[in-house]
Amino acid sequence: MRIVSWNVNGIRAAEKKGFIDWLKKDAPDILCVQETKARPDQLSPELTHPLDDKNQPYASYWASAKKAGYSGTAIYSKIEPLDVQFLGNDDFDNEGRVLAAHFKDFVLISAYFPNSQEAGVRLPYKLAFCDAMLSYCDNLVTQGRNIILCGDYNIAHTPIDLARPKENEQNPGYLPEERAWMNKFLDAGYADTFRHFHPNEEKHYSWWSYRANARERNVGWRIDYHCVNQGFISRIKHARIRPEVMGADHCPVEIEL
Repeated sequence: MRIVSWNVNGIRAAEKKGFIDWLKKDAPDILCVQETKARPDQLSPELTHPLDDKNQPYASYWASAKKAGYSGTAIYSKIEPLDVQFLGNDDFDNEGRVLAAHFKDFVLISAYFPNSQEAGVRLPYKLAFCDAMLSYCDNLVTQGRNIILCGDYNIAHTPIDLARPKENEQNPGYLPEERAWMNKFLDAGYADTFRHFHPNEEKHYSWWSYRANARERNVGWRIDYHCVNQGFISRIKHARIRPEVMGADHCPVEIEL
């Protein structure tokens, strides 16, 4: 089973850049999407029920922000989940930040972590979300469930996760408080699947600024993840980043079970 996660920076914008054709050709079993910036009633049938490589429709599930054109998450799946839930916290569900699909062997969470913004003006909200997310995952694991928490964390964890760590130490996404939370999360019994397979490799990024030809020069950040509870890591065959896939400022990230 292949599970892909992609911050598309607007699902309608991505549609104009070939998203539907890519999805049909790539045909992951499940695709988690972040920053949809839309409600499903605003979308074409091709976006709400796209076809896979065998012309079978994906089922789609949506968590939309109350604010128009903002945030939002979605899950496309060939496999019908047993249940689909929001986080259960209005502070974050009102921004459509979490969608959790329960399957037989695991709970798959598509999450769009907040950006702490310039000068950390939204850092308290970001850290509150992070702690709520950790509690949510812990509760599931305590119940005996395996979790896959994928999406845009808006955190570059270590110096090798961004091209210019020294210059960005006081910038959102690489603030000490954000990196400290990532340490806390992993120390609580979770694994960063990409680093599990590529522990010390540099220059692997999933987001690039649109400015200064950053993507062409690979001046980027790795801020998109699939993390799992340690008890599930043996089920992961590989984890990789897909920089060859265009269409947004992020690229897809992928795991295979």
